[in-house]
Amino acid sequence: KVNDKRIRVSQPLTRGPSAFIPEKEVVQANTVVERTNFLVEEYSTSGRLDNITQVMSLHTQYLESFLRSQFYMLRMDGPLPLPYRHYIAIMAAARHQCSYLINMHVDEFLKTGGIAEWLNGLEYVPQRLKNLNEINKLLAHRPWLITKEHIQKLVKTGENNWSLPELVHAVVLLAHYHALASFVFGSGINPERDPEISNGFRLISVNNFCVCDLANDNNIENASLSGSNFGIVDSLSELEALMERMKRLQEEREDEEASQEEMSTRFEKEKKESLFVVSGDTFHSFPYSEFEEDMIITSDVSRYIEDPGFGYEDFARRGEEHLPTFRAQDYTWENHGFSLVNRLYSDIGHLLDEKFRMVYNLTYNTMATHEDVDTTMLRRALFNYVHCMFGIRYDDYDYGEVNQLLERSLKVYIKTVTCYPERTTKRMYDSYWRQFKHSEKVHVNLLLMEARMQAELLYALRAITRHLT
Repeated sequence: KVNDKRIRVSQPLTRGPSAFIPEKEVVQANTVVERTNFLVEEYSTSGRLDNITQVMSLHTQYLESFLRSQFYMLRMDGPLPLPYRHYIAIMAAARHQCSYLINMHVDEFLKTGGIAEWLNGLEYVPQRLKNLNEINKLLAHRPWLITKEHIQKLVKTGENNWSLPELVHAVVLLAHYHALASFVFGSGINPERDPEISNGFRLISVNNFCVCDLANDNNIENASLSGSNFGIVDSLSELEALMERMKRLQEEREDEEASQEEMSTRFEKEKKESLFVVSGDTFHSFPYSEFEEDMIITSDVSRYIEDPGFGYEDFARRGEEHLPTFRAQDYTWENHGFSLVNRLYSDIGHLLDEKFRMVYNLTYNTMATHEDVDTTMLRRALFNYVHCMFGIRYDDYDYGEVNQLLERSLKVYIKTVTCYPERTTKRMYDSYWRQFKHSEKVHVNLLLMEARMQAELLYALRAITRHLT
């Protein structure tokens, strides 16, 4: 037994910024260190190179967009006072029990003059902040339920009301931090080593075992089996097969157009199927029931949320409410969301737009060991699959491609990271695209994070627009 314990502690992957990515890979990639350091000096709110930034610096161009928009939300002129911004970040992160982000913003909340008493929990905060609970919960787990009534309630509550600019600022922060929690869990971000704890607020640890234990499925001994047993041959052929499917889809696309009706059917099928990914799925003999008992929410996290049991819902299985389809062309980011945001909270629209475009178009034209590959099709499938799980459909997209390009273990990973990020494990991360570089998997996480943020914003902004009209 003692022996086991020693192995567990000396697990090499848990040093460095990520429990999933070997430290040397992140460090090697940080050869663009000067650029990264400049960005951190310029835009970091914590004033240090934290683990998220280190992992994101595998993609410096993106990192710059990310840091600029985050800095703007937290530090620059905007409708909300600084401590409010950090408290909202804490409320958002708490929906996914993301102690990493909670700790970071507890610290910043105090540094920007926040009232320490608020950190005792929601019953200590002003009513207007409490009023954000409902929209925080819906945005995080079932954004399709947000209606103009929710907006009206917030904007018209007498002395505790929110102005529309304040509400837009709050919504942008909530969506940003829900999505960032997906990135933190999806990339196995480790707790910071030397957290500067302000005013003796202690660090939150998730139910007494280290977060890296969770990342390793508490079972390091078996971890090596899941990867290496398949042998390189298998994962190489997996890569070749994916390349082959991309080529075939490209050719088919040039040959025949599917009818509108057929396209619609394919979307509905994919949407329905996405509901059964993960749920009830014993992933590698890893039943969720046993997992959920581990995930008892610590009181430290739960003090920042109401209704902790509320999560992403597999509505099809419960059969009560159907996820309505949101036709993307009826309310797009480009034509509707962007201008509304920019009108009510100036400049953030441009910054978010740049960040969405950046991640969507980011490519090095490589796939694992292959050069000169056009990965547009793959990036689009990842982005659209996330939107599909939130009921958003693009008329001009053939959802048959999602099925062809994203194998099951990748779908399980995407759904977990996007909908229940706190359940992501190293095993899930390792199980897809075994030939790909870690930087490519981080790129996947950036896409998932931005697709999720955009989906949440579309629902919230559509509701605000309806309230205005």
